[in-house]
Amino acid sequence: MHVRRKPSDDQAAGSGCKIVQEDSSVQLLEAGCKPPLSPVCDSESVVRVEEPGHGAAFVPPEGGYGWLVVFAATWCNGSIFGIQNSFGILHMMLMKEHADPDDKTSQFKVAWVGALAMGMIFFCSPVVSMFTDRFGCRKTAVSGAVLAFIGLLGTSFANSLSLRYFTYGILFGCGCSFAFQPSLVILGHYFRQRLGLANGVVTAGASLFSMGLPVLLNKVGEPLGLSRTFQILSLFMLVQALLALLFKPLLPAGGGMGPPGMGPGPAKPQTQPGATTQEGSRWSRVLGEVRKYFNLRVFHILTYRLWAFGVATAVLGYFVPYVHLINFVKEQFKGTQKEWVLLVCIGASSGVGRLAFGKIGDLITGVQKIYMQVVSFMALGLMSMMIPQCLVFEWLVVVCVFLGLCDGCFLTMMAPIAFELVGPMQASQAIGYLLGLMSLPMTAGPPIAGLLHDYFGNYTVAFSLAGVPPIVGGVVLFFVPLIHRRLQAAASSEETSTTAHMLPTPTPAGEPKSCSNGDILPGYTDVETHI
Repeated sequence: MHVRRKPSDDQAAGSGCKIVQEDSSVQLLEAGCKPPLSPVCDSESVVRVEEPGHGAAFVPPEGGYGWLVVFAATWCNGSIFGIQNSFGILHMMLMKEHADPDDKTSQFKVAWVGALAMGMIFFCSPVVSMFTDRFGCRKTAVSGAVLAFIGLLGTSFANSLSLRYFTYGILFGCGCSFAFQPSLVILGHYFRQRLGLANGVVTAGASLFSMGLPVLLNKVGEPLGLSRTFQILSLFMLVQALLALLFKPLLPAGGGMGPPGMGPGPAKPQTQPGATTQEGSRWSRVLGEVRKYFNLRVFHILTYRLWAFGVATAVLGYFVPYVHLINFVKEQFKGTQKEWVLLVCIGASSGVGRLAFGKIGDLITGVQKIYMQVVSFMALGLMSMMIPQCLVFEWLVVVCVFLGLCDGCFLTMMAPIAFELVGPMQASQAIGYLLGLMSLPMTAGPPIAGLLHDYFGNYTVAFSLAGVPPIVGGVVLFFVPLIHRRLQAAASSEETSTTAHMLPTPTPAGEPKSCSNGDILPGYTDVETHI
């Protein structure tokens, strides 16, 4: 990378610019890109100069204040998904309040409340990534927690199902999304070598909420009523907003943990002598920001497209047990008061699964990790089909334990697989787009199951069909490693010489040149990267 500056600027640029030049050269060679052969032309008016002490020079503290951040992130994850995973109890309470004996679609209508909330968490993910990069983790997380608090508090005063679609489904769901993602990003500011341990503590602690909240809701739900229950849950979000203030960033907004000069936030634009007004126009800058945050380059990767399609297909039946399981127990095992035990079993086994399968995933190299998701989806589909076949409550407990293990395996492997398929610098956007794709089928699954229950009068068909999409998704994912190896073999056969290997791969017309597999953030212009 060539940075043109006046001699008087040498002292101001300092050592930070030198780090950028050296590290960028290494990155260009490692990525297989051709280094620039000539200085930058005068027409290239915008360069990005890295501030000293950022990027590769940054060393996380690996603890200390970071453990307070881990505690805040644990509360954030636990309160959000503890409430979501316990919605089966809330669904039963909503049915008592809003069920109409003359309406055969009551289950369908009530299921939309929880399904909208879960769907919005994933649907907003690409937008939340942009806000986190632009405004930082603390502001985004606090704003999201406050919005979720308002949503739950408003739900307690709502007296119609349509209003609760908005307060719980939209406001609470969006707030959870804006609070959830920054709680994962902030861990990278305080941990690098011990990041796996920090994530393990967060996920294991969050599972405790999924175990404890069903017990709490079972104790307070009937005596206090639905309105008071939502008010109590809103206090969890209020505490979360206060704890999110602990998300003190150590890197600038959008700095990330990638190579220096590659993040969207900390670099400063400089105008070279002879720059034209058109090149430095506001429209160009706005367009450049949009292309950085909303590019679709990850979808040019065939294996990523297949993986995203398979996962999105599988989650069509993923959330159905969380919503309808409690009501199924009330119908199948009349008189039992232990239905909340099933949600506790799912939460506990999910926590164990996240820790265990995370360690196992570290031992499996490359995209072979996808086979773990294949097995988990297949087992999850079979367990969903087994639910209506359980004639004894204890059998249902065993099924729920396996459901939790499958849940833990699927969630734990999502980020590592994204890194393997698209590279580290594009993994964040790849996960964001995947979560967005998951939102639609995940939202539609529970209402469809409710509609099938209303039509057939029982849950046999609903749970049996809910197991089909995970199995289909698992079959699709099975072929991803095979295609990935075939593409790698085809690419290696084309590299006939070292010179050919060093040449950059051609990019489609109209796209900026950049290194493949994420060494340069997608969306940067040729002027900014100087490649």
